[in-house]
Amino acid sequence: MAMGMREERRTNLVNPTPARNDKLTNVVLWGLAMAYVVASIFRVILPNLNTFPTILLLFPFTLIHGMKRYPWKGIVVFVVITLIVSGIMENLSILTGFPFGHYYYTNALGPKVTLVPLLIFPSYIAFGYLAWVLSTLIVGRVRQRSTIFTTVAVPLVASFMMVAWDLSLDPIASTINHTWIWTQGGGYFGVPLTNFLGWSLTVYIFFQLFALYLRQRGSDDPSPAIPMTHYLQIILVYMWTGIGFVLNYPFSPANTQIADAVGHVWQTSDIYETTAISAIYTMIFISILALVILFKDRLVQKKESAVTMTKLAT
Repeated sequence: MAMGMREERRTNLVNPTPARNDKLTNVVLWGLAMAYVVASIFRVILPNLNTFPTILLLFPFTLIHGMKRYPWKGIVVFVVITLIVSGIMENLSILTGFPFGHYYYTNALGPKVTLVPLLIFPSYIAFGYLAWVLSTLIVGRVRQRSTIFTTVAVPLVASFMMVAWDLSLDPIASTINHTWIWTQGGGYFGVPLTNFLGWSLTVYIFFQLFALYLRQRGSDDPSPAIPMTHYLQIILVYMWTGIGFVLNYPFSPANTQIADAVGHVWQTSDIYETTAISAIYTMIFISILALVILFKDRLVQKKESAVTMTKLAT
């Protein structure tokens, strides 16, 4: 079992000369990632002029990147599981208060499917995929016959990475922008603790179901060769999302008082500052940790290759 866990944790990084199709795919992925960065900057600096939903860049990025990592069947399974679980839990909570708490969506995000805006679903898929890939880099890959430890640990760690995003997102989106309304308020700038616990449960469920699928039907290659750019693209997008929350603070509008649904008054400058702090020590920290692990694995692999070449030469 210990050997299996070491193999799952090992990241076999390569810098091969890509085929023509791979080059084109890589250009598209970097293009979408950089477009997301640029759109995020404009969204912070010119919030009233730039209303383009950046998730429309991340969703195709996720599908293309996912098809490279897990051939189309794997990423389709991830999308379907995520849609079903998130849709059930969102509608259940709006109707009953479980698991997120009592809330409802306004019309700010456009058309809805049942009680949930359409744009919510690609958000679950895109940010869920980012968290999943980062977790596999830090914990290890989930593949056929993975250990129980890895099969459970990867979804668990990914769920915390996903909720880290919502820690900065929710107070701004709900209390300031009124994209959704917490009808009973909450201690975190109008957001209740149940929201984050509900997020942890919901995303853990669809991560765990996907992990179980991979353990049964995923690749059985113990050490697939993966280009470093595969992870660098994910780290860039996730880190920049965190940086976006940090930039919100210096570029935020003048401080105003704003009341939540139960009449509790909050300062908007406090919300922007706190969410910036949260992003630095959650999302940006996770990104730095992933970069450290990625380059450490690359250095270890180079060293092992050099030792192997030396042995072959003698």
